[in-house]
Amino acid sequence: MSWANTADRQGRTAAATSSFLARFERQVDPQGVLDPEVRAVMAGHARRAYMLQLAEKSAKARARATGDRSLRG
Repeated sequence: MSWANTADRQGRTAAATSSFLARFERQVDPQGVLDPEVRAVMAGHARRAYMLQLAEKSAKARARATGDRSLRG
């Protein structure tokens, strides 16, 4: 019900989104020495790789559930 009463959904999740994205910046530049633009590009690549890994795990889990042997790893 609370989401039905939330006019600013983006604002409500902004802190969590920021924290999620900062995770990748810390991953690629733990010392904080890279140029911010370079760090942002690298963090974007790290985030994409993470999402692709999640998609692969999901596909494999669905394949196991349906008995599809072509996607099993």
